[in-house]
Amino acid sequence: MVERRTVLQVSGAIAVGGMLAACGGGSDTGSAEASAVTGPAPDGQGVIIASLGDVPVGGGVVNDEVAVVVTQPSEGAIKAFTAVCPHQGCLVSEVVDNEIICPCHDSRFSALDGAVLQGPATEGLAAADVVVQGDSVILP
Repeated sequence: MVERRTVLQVSGAIAVGGMLAACGGGSDTGSAEASAVTGPAPDGQGVIIASLGDVPVGGGVVNDEVAVVVTQPSEGAIKAFTAVCPHQGCLVSEVVDNEIICPCHDSRFSALDGAVLQGPATEGLAAADVVVQGDSVILP
C-alpha cells in the first residue's frame, strides 16, 4: 500500500514539474540526462516519461515536464523518484554513477532507493510508481 505522504509528494512534484515546464524559457542547452519524452501511453493509461534506450545503466534521465527522474541502477532494474529536491525544491539535474545530483546545493541521492547520500538534504527522494511497457517508461 502506498502511503498518503508519498502520494502527496509525487503529486506535488508533478504539479511543480508542470509549473516549471510552463515557465521554462525553452532553452536547448540541457544535457542528455534531461528529457522531454512525455506523451500519452499507447493504451491511453498514463504518460510516457522516458524511453528505456535513454536510461543508461548506472545513470538516469530527468523528465522536467513531470518532475520525475528515472534511473537504472543495474541492468533491467528501472526505478523512478520525484525530481524535486526536498532541501529547497530545486529540480535534480542528472544521474552519474548511480547518484542523483541536485545542482543547487550538491545534495546527492541513491539511484536505487532515493536515499540521501550527501546533504544538505535530510530527506530522500520519494518513489514514483512507473510501469515499463515495451521500450517506454510510463507514469500511470
